[in-house]
Amino acid sequence: MTDPILLGVGSLAVLVALIAIRMPIAYAMILVGGVGIAIVDGPALVLNQLKTLAYGQFSIYDLSVVPMFILMGALAGKAELSTALFRAANAWLGRLRGGAAMAAIAGCAGFGAVCGSSLATASTMGRVALPELERYRYSGALATGSLAAGGVLGILIPPSVVLIVYAIIVEANIVTMFAAALLPGLLAVVLFLLTIALYVTIRPDAGPRQEGVDATEFRAATVGVIPVLVIFGIVLGGIYAGFYNPTPAAAVGVALVWLYGAWRREIRFAEMMAALRETAGTTGMIYLILLGAEQMKIYMSRIGLPQATAEWVLATGMAPMAVLLLLLLALIFLGCLMDSLSMILLVIPFFWPVLVDLNGGPYMVADGAGFAMSTEHLKIWFGILALIVVELGLITPPVGMNAFVISALARDTPMRETFKGVVPFFCAELLRVGVILAFPVLTLWLPRVLSG
Repeated sequence: MTDPILLGVGSLAVLVALIAIRMPIAYAMILVGGVGIAIVDGPALVLNQLKTLAYGQFSIYDLSVVPMFILMGALAGKAELSTALFRAANAWLGRLRGGAAMAAIAGCAGFGAVCGSSLATASTMGRVALPELERYRYSGALATGSLAAGGVLGILIPPSVVLIVYAIIVEANIVTMFAAALLPGLLAVVLFLLTIALYVTIRPDAGPRQEGVDATEFRAATVGVIPVLVIFGIVLGGIYAGFYNPTPAAAVGVALVWLYGAWRREIRFAEMMAALRETAGTTGMIYLILLGAEQMKIYMSRIGLPQATAEWVLATGMAPMAVLLLLLLALIFLGCLMDSLSMILLVIPFFWPVLVDLNGGPYMVADGAGFAMSTEHLKIWFGILALIVVELGLITPPVGMNAFVISALARDTPMRETFKGVVPFFCAELLRVGVILAFPVLTLWLPRVLSG
């Protein structure tokens, strides 16, 4: 191992240490990457990068979709879409044992489809659903565990900001990634609903059966969710049908959500300005993380660490699937320590070259080696798997971020109860990973249909 490679490994250790002492990850990556480049190539190169790197990174057209979808999610929160979704889901599912928790999952899936953020989905739906779950005397473990798990649906169910960023990193088509995420996202919803059904079968007192709503309330709740479904259908349906690309689709979504909120008098000038400020802050944070990740990527490439990692893995002779499983385990562990976007930006540039080399290049491997799929298909399959295990990190004890968000809202429920309630959903997520590993067609079928 050469000195530059040792320098790279040491730099990664410093980066992890800075994150551990709570330095914002964007600043940590900019600092480590800048100092590393200065050591390797001299400070003049760092100064030259300051002139062009930020503009070159932020002027990418595909990135323009990020603030639009963030604004769409912020406006959806102001327009009380989450309330309409939960009310409708509860009207349909509430009469079942554990039905209110199932409604919370369905509401999270619906809100994630217009939000794209896991933490925002968990926080927003938590405020809406927790009081109802407490009113129906659900156990603290099931109530908080289902909401923490439901929040992770915001990452994968399109549109997803993290999925967009992954597509940009590996140079995949954003529309293709959205299509690939749809079936795995729906699979998660089904598995979570089955998990709740099994949970209340074993522990009936955890999710008491509630009385069904009357016909008038049922109709009102069902009609109330139609605008949300229409918005979702126009935005994603238009993308899949090829009417417009993701950026104009996001603009259409922003306009529709704003019109819905204005019609219901939920979005006035003050709410609109608050949503814009929230969008500006979140977008600025994401773009700064992107800048730091690009600087780290340049630094690591100059010292040859990704290439050396790929060569080392190939030299071990490990089976490609074994390497993939180790990478996914590493992502689960890292997901406990940092947010999903930062982890994707930091880790994927290292992992992706390894998988490409193991796969034997951009063409299908004929001799049975690799993953027996093209690089384009590997981008899709690995991307969905990566995002699922990132979701796992958000609910993995003892530092799952979603669990802490829900616990902060449910002050009467101890944290250990929240993590206890998350465990069944964690097992369901592991099952989903196994299914997608065994059947890559779940991620590849819809993109093939849309492209053909």
